[in-house]
Amino acid sequence: MKEVKAHLRYLRISPRKARLVADTVKGKTVRQAENILKTAAKRASLPIKKLLSSAVANASHNFQIAKESLFVKTIFVNPGPTLKRSMPRSRGSASKINKRSSHITIVLASKS
Repeated sequence: MKEVKAHLRYLRISPRKARLVADTVKGKTVRQAENILKTAAKRASLPIKKLLSSAVANASHNFQIAKESLFVKTIFVNPGPTLKRSMPRSRGSASKINKRSSHITIVLASKS
């Protein structure tokens, strides 16, 4: 069983929001995952769809594995670096704003 990986690093969306989309495609075939990501109404669905197509391209180019025999074995979202910003508040104070980023890894495996 051959495994193919693809990484997406420094995506400027919080890991919590990206995990909502990533968990919907875990364990699905590539065709099912593409259909789910095409119709998902979340901002993270487009970058994850691009990452999935990149992993499929890696599998076909590097290992000559057909797209029809692939499924999403694992997909996980790890936190990336956080940009720390501040927002001015009343009476000269400031509140902290964390702009979070994500690292997404997808692993495809062949059924046979």
